[in-house]
Amino acid sequence: MRNPVHTTRAAGLAALALLTALPSSLTAQTNAAPDEIAALREQIRLLDQKLKALERNIELKDEAAAAEAKKQPKLTVSDGRIEVASADGKNLLRLRGLVQADSRWYLDDTNATNDTFVLRRARLIFQGKFSDIFDYVVQPEFAGSAVSILDANINARIAPAFNVRVGRFKTPIGLEQLQSDANAFFNERSIVTNLTPNRDVGVQFHGTFLDEALSYQLAVLNGVPDAANSAAGAADFDSDKSVALRLFATPWAKDKDSALQGLGFGVAIGTGNYDTVSGRASRYRTDGQQTFFSYAGTTVADGRGLTISPQAYYYNGPLGILAEYVASSIELTNGANRREITNTGFNLSAGYVLTGEDAGYGGVKPKTSFSPANGTWGAFELVARVAQVDIDDDVFLGPSALAGLNNATKTTSYGLGLNWYLSRTVRANLNLFHNTFDLPAGAAPAAGSVLSDDETALITRVQVSF
Repeated sequence: MRNPVHTTRAAGLAALALLTALPSSLTAQTNAAPDEIAALREQIRLLDQKLKALERNIELKDEAAAAEAKKQPKLTVSDGRIEVASADGKNLLRLRGLVQADSRWYLDDTNATNDTFVLRRARLIFQGKFSDIFDYVVQPEFAGSAVSILDANINARIAPAFNVRVGRFKTPIGLEQLQSDANAFFNERSIVTNLTPNRDVGVQFHGTFLDEALSYQLAVLNGVPDAANSAAGAADFDSDKSVALRLFATPWAKDKDSALQGLGFGVAIGTGNYDTVSGRASRYRTDGQQTFFSYAGTTVADGRGLTISPQAYYYNGPLGILAEYVASSIELTNGANRREITNTGFNLSAGYVLTGEDAGYGGVKPKTSFSPANGTWGAFELVARVAQVDIDDDVFLGPSALAGLNNATKTTSYGLGLNWYLSRTVRANLNLFHNTFDLPAGAAPAAGSVLSDDETALITRVQVSF
């Protein structure tokens, strides 16, 4: 069937051609009778009216078609974005994903048996909004032995200075812990994140002040151990709730001419009362994901815990620096042995994008994608890191020590890496880590155990993130 708009346009063009030809016809008939000339003029007038009506009809149909198009949902598919939105943009569903395939190679005889390939993460992330106010995130994890839900929360954007999030989300303490898994400098977060809680269930109030120069997050949560997530389906970690407060300032973020535009700094604090059947943390891990410290099985948390973390980052063009310090205190008991201990740690990471793209807390966006046919290679970033965790020496004291001697009392980690951003979606990393261990007096780790030698690990990764 022919498009009616096209038919109307054709009729209008025909009428216009006729109007153009009529004056020539009149000139050729200069000897025609006056009544014939009048009749021709009337025909011209009528045709002119019809032409104007046709033109208006076309305009109305075009306007109706445009109005109808505005009512239709919008589908966007691009490198790094799959999204369905309502015509007015107030309702949205965005599908995201993250897949990380690793290999781990331990470059010493002690840990050689642990060489392995690992599906580190495999996630589908559903996020979006309703009514232009309510945001939601549902993020299941398919890697590992069972499917789990990492994030599931809804957020109400009431005002820039006051938003409310409820559900399961990251505890607002660790700077590197809060960074997206897809955007961190290294394949694994630094060992200092052993001292900060991860995901928990509760309510969070958050927002920005001073033209977005200062942000805050205040959360009331069930409470989880260091480096841990809330257990699936568990109602609580203990009988009390924990509170976390984070303040972070970016005073020059909107000043494009300032060398301090990419500077951010702040402090986070978390506290709660813990009375559990296990220690503050089950175990602390190296960059190679091997355990270097764990409390005795009979050690339990029995009192107030406190975590404090001053933190900062700085990004300027291709340069990026991230630093944080963490002190984690807790009251522990093992039989008659009761102590308040404080474990501390720090992380200093830096990266430089060799191809000149801007670095950022939200990752690197390459200017070109890898394409041998076009002679483009994406972006390359060189990264380095030093980090340390210092275990309180008091955990090894007493007849009923809180931890056995075959643990590290201090672990220092050094890392180097090369990140290749093949596109905005695909990234490949090569990381080399070296961990050294200080042992308490009297420690005698078994031959072949993690602590019997330094750990040197080569970890590769291919990542798809959209």
